[in-house]
Amino acid sequence: MKKIIPLFVIFTLTLLTLSGCGTSEKDNKFATQFKEEYESINGKTNSRNVEYRTVKIDENNVFQKITEEKLVEKLNNKESFYIYFGSELCPWCRSVIEVADKISRENGIDIIYYLDIWDDKGNEIFRDKYTVTSNGDLELVSKGTEGYKLVLERFDEYLSDYILTDSNGSKIDVGEKRVYAPNFAYVLNGKAIRLVTGISNNQKDSHEILTEEMIKEEEEIFKNFFTNSCSADSRC
Repeated sequence: MKKIIPLFVIFTLTLLTLSGCGTSEKDNKFATQFKEEYESINGKTNSRNVEYRTVKIDENNVFQKITEEKLVEKLNNKESFYIYFGSELCPWCRSVIEVADKISRENGIDIIYYLDIWDDKGNEIFRDKYTVTSNGDLELVSKGTEGYKLVLERFDEYLSDYILTDSNGSKIDVGEKRVYAPNFAYVLNGKAIRLVTGISNNQKDSHEILTEEMIKEEEEIFKNFFTNSCSADSRC
């Protein structure tokens, strides 16, 4: 006697097969939350009395919040996925977030996991933070998490050095790599193989008005990022 498989099961399995790269984990509720978080500070000012850039986030955006614990689990399980390190308070992040979402959806990306690196007051909750004292010495302000150490290890080849500037304008190398914001990465089998900021080379200030040329360059950066990432992963 043949076993009959219900149509809804077949339909569900088909969706999972087509989605690839963990897209079955997407929770559409967070797309709304992400939109609300980023748009909630439009027109408001930061602690230096500088106005935040106004952004408009699509209600069907690709961003899916992830905890540090879940990120560590995915890395240790050697999974493949996109991730964005940033914050709604980060002015450089707000410069690229609309284009990042637009181009990702145009390239068939369903999920970019989002790890918020700051709390709602802009304090570090993930990374190491150093400062330069008046004597020119490095001082650890706050220590990064164990998850951050793993990220530094798995992303090392693509991360920039952690460089600070003292009061005289001299550059000081902290001696470790740094996850900056924004950083968009593609992780293949638990290790980063692509990483971009998405920031146009023509943009010199995080709060300046974005020109058509800047936006076009952002679009090209993300197109190349998604195309090259998928070329390394047959499931894309």
